[in-house]
Amino acid sequence: MPDESISPAILFTLKPEEARVLGCLIEKEITLPDYYPMTLNALVTACNQTTNRDPIVRYDERTVQRALESMQAHGYAFEVNIVGGRALKYRHNMKGRVPGLERPHMALICMLLLRGPQTAGELRQRTERLHAFPDMPSVENTLAELIGYKEGPLVQCIPAGPGQRVAQFMHLFSGEVAGTPVSEVITSPVSAPAAIERVADDEWRRKIEAEIALLQAQVSRLQALVGVAK
Repeated sequence: MPDESISPAILFTLKPEEARVLGCLIEKEITLPDYYPMTLNALVTACNQTTNRDPIVRYDERTVQRALESMQAHGYAFEVNIVGGRALKYRHNMKGRVPGLERPHMALICMLLLRGPQTAGELRQRTERLHAFPDMPSVENTLAELIGYKEGPLVQCIPAGPGQRVAQFMHLFSGEVAGTPVSEVITSPVSAPAAIERVADDEWRRKIEAEIALLQAQVSRLQALVGVAK
C-alpha cells in the first residue's frame, strides 16, 4: 500500500525517464482503466509510443525498471500484487504525493509530463481524451490552481518572449524550467520592509503568481487572435 503520509511538496526531482513513466501511468489509468495497473512491459510500450509524446524515446526494460524503483523510493509509484497474476503491476501515487487534485488537474499534469512545455491552447486540444475542458478559461483557471497549489506551485508559467508569441506552461516535478518564473514578473514600489513581509507570506505570493499566470495566458491568447486577424 502507498504511504499516504508523504508530504505533498515536490521534494524529489524526477528525471526525464521518471517523468515519462509517471505521465504514462496517469494517462493509462484514465484512458485504459481495464489495463491498469500496468505491467513493466506495458509501461515500456507506453513510454516508447510515437504519438502524444515529446520527445520520442526508446527506453528498454532496465531503464523503466530503474525509474520505477526510484519513484517507489520517493513515493511516486508502488507495486501491486494481483491475486492470480503472474507479473507485477505498478500504480502511480499522485493522490498520496499531491492530494486534492481532481481530473482536470491530473489531465494537465499528465500532458505536461508527456509532452513538455505547451500553451494553454495546446493543452486543451491534447487533453481531450483525458478531460474535456469546455472552454479556454477553464483550462487557464485550472493552470492557475496548479500554480497556486497550497503546498507550493506544481506548474510554472513561461512568459512569451523572442520567438514565442504565447506563454507556455510546464510542470515542476523535474525542477524549474528555463525562462522567467512568474514570481519575477511581480514588481511593486512598496518599501523594502513591506516587500520582505509580503514575500514571507507564501499563501499571498502563490495567489498573486497564479493570478498573473492566468492573466498572461489570457493576454497571450488575445494577442494570438489579433495576430491571426491581421
